[in-house]
Amino acid sequence: MAVEIRSLWLMPCPEDEAFLASLIGELAARFGTPNFAPHLTLRGDTNAAFEQLHDDARAAAAAMQPFTEPITGIETTQAFFRAFYLRFAASVPLFGLKRRLDPQETERFMPHVSLLYGNLPERAKAPASVEFGQRLAGRRISFDRICIVHSGQDIPIADWTIQASVPLGR
Repeated sequence: MAVEIRSLWLMPCPEDEAFLASLIGELAARFGTPNFAPHLTLRGDTNAAFEQLHDDARAAAAAMQPFTEPITGIETTQAFFRAFYLRFAASVPLFGLKRRLDPQETERFMPHVSLLYGNLPERAKAPASVEFGQRLAGRRISFDRICIVHSGQDIPIADWTIQASVPLGR
């Protein structure tokens, strides 16, 4: 039996999800890169059993009400999965979820929502970074659920699928 890789994603509320999905689609069309669902990864690429992840997500979600975070910046890197992203502070709610769901990785936690995946030169992304920085100045994103997702670095993006969703505050 093959090991299934999953991730735990913190998801934006439906209105913010639609808004972020439109930005991802815009950038994907502009740069010829993959389209994907907007999310903030709380735990990535784990082979933990679905039941354990679901239990962990339910416990973490029950302890946290939906919340809103300000975007602290637009950043780019050469990393494929962080080519262009929204940065968030490691606030009490975000860090609390990370600590509950992936305690081994808290020191490296950098809360972000990617808007573009790909290997693109910085000079190609720089104008879009300035443009999106202006468009998103002062914007806040609301988060309302944790999803268990069949996803990982070695799984084609088109094959990523949400397997369960757990609302915050329940």
